[in-house]
Amino acid sequence: MKFRDYYETLGVARGATEAEIKTAYRKLARKYHPDVNKEKDAEDRFKEIGEAYSVLKDTEKRAAYDQMGSNWKQGQDFSPPPNWNTGFEFADDPNASFGGYGGSYDGDQSEFFESLFGRGRHRQGGRSSNARQGMHFKGQDHHAKILIDLADAYNGAKRTISLHMPTQDPEGHVMTQERKLDVNIPKGIKAGQNLRLSGQGGPGMGDGGAGDLYLEIDFHPSPLYKVDGKDVYLDLPMAPWEAALGTSVNIPTPAGSTLELTIPPNTKSGRKMRLKGKGIPSKEPGDFYVVPNIVLPEAQSAAQKAAYQELEKAFDFKPRSHLKG
Repeated sequence: MKFRDYYETLGVARGATEAEIKTAYRKLARKYHPDVNKEKDAEDRFKEIGEAYSVLKDTEKRAAYDQMGSNWKQGQDFSPPPNWNTGFEFADDPNASFGGYGGSYDGDQSEFFESLFGRGRHRQGGRSSNARQGMHFKGQDHHAKILIDLADAYNGAKRTISLHMPTQDPEGHVMTQERKLDVNIPKGIKAGQNLRLSGQGGPGMGDGGAGDLYLEIDFHPSPLYKVDGKDVYLDLPMAPWEAALGTSVNIPTPAGSTLELTIPPNTKSGRKMRLKGKGIPSKEPGDFYVVPNIVLPEAQSAAQKAAYQELEKAFDFKPRSHLKG
């Protein structure tokens, strides 16, 4: 997939105002409209211009797009960085595939566009068109993605999080406003679940209350653990003699404690050792899997090489015998 520089497509600077972006779009749209321009690539250029404008005219999508930074160039190989959208608060879009900045462009969507904003229909206008004196509307719900430690899902926690809400200054430049919230992380929460904070969304109209804020949960990447739903996996490095003879090891758990685990003799690399109910806690808790990974020490000294040679003599071991025709 290739990166699309929407600013380059419209011929504007990254700090362009809303008015400058609109002017550039109108000029290019007239130039490349298929009813006017009969050049072979005019229709493709017209679609690219429309997609770029759909992102840069939208405060929320533009703020999200700008998180990619200015180092990416048009046509470079690209995939969205992991958790690139973490911490950004967006107003609800009922047609969005994720939070408030889902697919809200009704033209042909490029693979690049869908990788960032998902697939969806054109975003409908806000409530302002229906606003009349005396009418009451609940505020829009907001969405944001946050990362927590796996230990928080095991133990529960109270955390202070920082969210960034995209907005515009009076001149039409995109900026973000930061706000901090104290959040109670319930024990047993899983990746992909949403925490609902009542009344922390957009303001209402009239006597309508504020909307709600939904926090989508994901876990910080861990050097030790992998998570699959409620189940947690730990790769356990082992010396060959530990796997062959059996041993007892202390293993760390995501809850912060340690467990003593008996490794039976002749344990094979990749074998899943299941600790039932030791995964993420819930009414039906997940499991904790320890996966042995046999690590071979390097033979560097003469004595170490001799030790391997003695092993070769001691075992009639032919690991590739099954490859014979």
